[in-house]
Amino acid sequence: MRKPVRSASGVVVAAAMSCGFRCPHGRCLYCPRFPGVPASYTGFEPSSMRGAQNAFDPFLQVSERLDQLEKGGHPTNKVELIIQGGTFPALDRSYQEWFVKSCLDGVHGEESEDLESCHLTAEGAKRRCVGLTVETRPDYCKEVDVDFMLGLGVTRVEVGVQSPFDDVLLRVGRGHGVEEIVECFRIAKDSGLKVVAHVMPGLPGSSLERDVESFRLLFQDERFKPDMLKIYPTLVLKSTGLYDVWLRGDYVPLEPEEAAALVAEAKRMAPPWIRLMRVQRDIPSDLIIAGVRKSNLRELAWDVLKRSEGGKCRCIRCREVGLKRGVPGPYEISLTCTKYAASLGEEVFLSFEDAKKDLLFAYLRLRFPSEKAHRREVSDGR
Repeated sequence: MRKPVRSASGVVVAAAMSCGFRCPHGRCLYCPRFPGVPASYTGFEPSSMRGAQNAFDPFLQVSERLDQLEKGGHPTNKVELIIQGGTFPALDRSYQEWFVKSCLDGVHGEESEDLESCHLTAEGAKRRCVGLTVETRPDYCKEVDVDFMLGLGVTRVEVGVQSPFDDVLLRVGRGHGVEEIVECFRIAKDSGLKVVAHVMPGLPGSSLERDVESFRLLFQDERFKPDMLKIYPTLVLKSTGLYDVWLRGDYVPLEPEEAAALVAEAKRMAPPWIRLMRVQRDIPSDLIIAGVRKSNLRELAWDVLKRSEGGKCRCIRCREVGLKRGVPGPYEISLTCTKYAASLGEEVFLSFEDAKKDLLFAYLRLRFPSEKAHRREVSDGR
């Protein structure tokens, strides 16, 4: 099997890139704009290149990727679909429906007449789509947006948080504030969606101390507490406004050692109910003008963490048994129930764990929604 980690969690991931539509907001200071690909992508990420090779046809992207994984020895009976390409909910709704249907058809291996029949096929297919993720901005994750997402079959949203500080968001021209982030999290969670937060340490107006505080807020402040986290240290790319700021000498990006220390601190602080999904973007080093060029930032962070007192990460990814094959049995597995307040509701994290070996075997997320939940199936049940 090639790269066993790709299916070690029991599922395989297939990403599909939408066409190169412009972002509805315009340009954030750090955001790259390359021809032929969606905003925030360079065209040289693996998923971008697969998209271009298949003329951004979702059916071909998904089916080809699953065939590659299968040839590499991975089981493809459980598939997580991730639709990439910036703010997907901002695109024309007929395009969204077609794209999702075609992605699911790519999983099943046959074309459906419409989205409804596609969903029916999915229920009995040999290859099951067990999760569907879209990327969005906080201001495109309102009630009307989430309702449409649920109709598509979306189960998770990746939200571009970038920073939990209003002054930083204003400085980079983000076009929304912290209030929109908080409300986006609540609406998504109250509607049954899982939330992945994207954060960018090293933004203009931030500092090492504020970046550490960002992680503390995300993990401990009840307004946030996402289910998962992706950490993307700020990079200077040539096709960005940040490049001009850097040229003038008004911006200094994170050094690799600083970024590694920040990620290590995030891992040390991470609660056991969150998954640190990714550290650093798939951008070739020759496109990075300034910033962290090293592609092994997670490993560098681990080295820092191991040298520190109490150096341990207890996030889901670092504890799940599928990724800890070197830990021998027998195991003492017991059911654990962790409750915590978040987004005006209560989260319940049920897990089967071996406490002594600190291994996670299975988990289930439940939520008691907030009083503001707008979905009828939630509010009628009160």
